[in-house]
Amino acid sequence: MTPTTARGEPRIYRSSPARRAITRRRRRVAILLVAALAGGVALWLSLGEKALQEITLPLRHEDIIRQQARAKHLDPALIAAVIYQESKFSDRTSAKGAEGMMQILPSTARFIARRSGGTAFVPSDLGTPQINIQYGTYYLRYLLDRYGGNTTLAIAAYNAGETNVNRWVARAGGPSSFTKEDIPFPETRAYVDNVLQHQKDYREHYARELGYK
Repeated sequence: MTPTTARGEPRIYRSSPARRAITRRRRRVAILLVAALAGGVALWLSLGEKALQEITLPLRHEDIIRQQARAKHLDPALIAAVIYQESKFSDRTSAKGAEGMMQILPSTARFIARRSGGTAFVPSDLGTPQINIQYGTYYLRYLLDRYGGNTTLAIAAYNAGETNVNRWVARAGGPSSFTKEDIPFPETRAYVDNVLQHQKDYREHYARELGYK
């Protein structure tokens, strides 16, 4: 039964000022807890996304990449993409003797040193990030110039060498007729595809670090 007054009217309970104050405090605490939880989730998601990006698309030595991109008139995202495809930014030596993050063969490095005036160069220098990226970007610029700015041909030559690419271009009827499908090596076709895709990814995800903003 609903409690009534002496006149038979429904009794209305009014909360005291103290009770209303407690209710307001509880509401404020609940709102703060919800806001803190939402902020924590957003931070966790942000940190998780950054951590995942560090694993799936790492970037190191962006200051050197920006510097060499300016000096060689190269897209910094292209440099990062080649480094990722060659070594995922780790300093290592391949089974064929290619050195460092941009995986430069000592013979290629000596060729670069002769052309660039690096008379004091020794192969062990390729273990230094500054020199490795400097030489790798020099070679990338050389290949782009060699093939008239054709990025596909330059990337293919970085992987398979000029001799192979020159033969493929001749077989295709010249640079203007050449397409990616004219690359007979599956490894090199995949290499070109991956570098071009990673170039887009680096430009999108590291715009600030690579100097686009």
